[in-house]
Amino acid sequence: MAKRAVVLFNLGGPDEPAAIQPFLFNLFSDPAIISLPQPLRWFLARLISQRRAPIAQKIYAEIGGKSPLLDLTREQAAALEDRLGDDTEVFISMRYWHPMSASTAKAVQNYNPDKIILLPLYPQFSTSTTGSSFQDWHQAAHEIGLDKPTVSICCYPAEQNFISAQANLLAENLAASSRVLFSAHGLPKKVIDKGDPYQWQVEQNAAAIAAAANLADDDWRICYQSRVGRLEWIGPSLDEELERAAADNIGVTVLPIAFVSEHSETLVELDIEYRQMAETLNLPAYNRVPAVGTQPEFITGLAGLVERASTSEGNLISDQSGPGGRICPADHLCCPQT
Repeated sequence: MAKRAVVLFNLGGPDEPAAIQPFLFNLFSDPAIISLPQPLRWFLARLISQRRAPIAQKIYAEIGGKSPLLDLTREQAAALEDRLGDDTEVFISMRYWHPMSASTAKAVQNYNPDKIILLPLYPQFSTSTTGSSFQDWHQAAHEIGLDKPTVSICCYPAEQNFISAQANLLAENLAASSRVLFSAHGLPKKVIDKGDPYQWQVEQNAAAIAAAANLADDDWRICYQSRVGRLEWIGPSLDEELERAAADNIGVTVLPIAFVSEHSETLVELDIEYRQMAETLNLPAYNRVPAVGTQPEFITGLAGLVERASTSEGNLISDQSGPGGRICPADHLCCPQT
């Protein structure tokens, strides 16, 4: 049988306290995050990473001084590899900390597959996540002459098994008489205004989970977290939704819709910081739904995407590719399917 290499992409995270500042530097020196030309971007990334490192040190100290993301991604890779069979090896490529594209591309080259399938662990496409990871991968592959047929899975916000896994976890963790808050990582509004489909895909994702969970329209909201800097970000924020719930005297159940693994945004922001805010606001309840992780339905959904990509004659697929291979409205010009 033909050999497949599946490459899982995620953000990455520091693996020890000493890695926190260089991790932040890698993040802020990405042109998809800060679009200034060099050397201005380099100097600004250095300045921001130095200033934010002490704050980040305190955040990661809450979870043992490092990110759990790599270990959790390895668990997902192992589960997916078991599901796909002996003809497939699953690799990991992190964007801002090790293992990164350069080393992973060499490992894939040594494996010598017949086909490479790029699978982001970002369900919703954004130029700042999947787009940046894909660009970095293609550059690394080009530099070492890794020239194998490659299919990129751009997004899967409404993939049926992913939706079922989320809906089931929601049902298991839903507080009585609570409002469901689908919380996603925020983005600057200017990114969305340029045509990035991330917010649209988050909305489709949330609506699909709400439908699968039989939630009434008044029982759920979409909100955004993790804002940094002074730019205007998409909203409403999770802070605003907690305040609204307090005014309505209703509890909340928070589902991290854009995170498929636990990391600082869930374990610290949601479980510690926002929980404290909920207690200060005297909310009747504050429940948090776990990330899907290695839930069998989620892994089944990823495996199905890989199987579709394996027989694809194009170089891009999504979970429900329509005419021209895209799921987003035509005005979302940053979608890679355009």
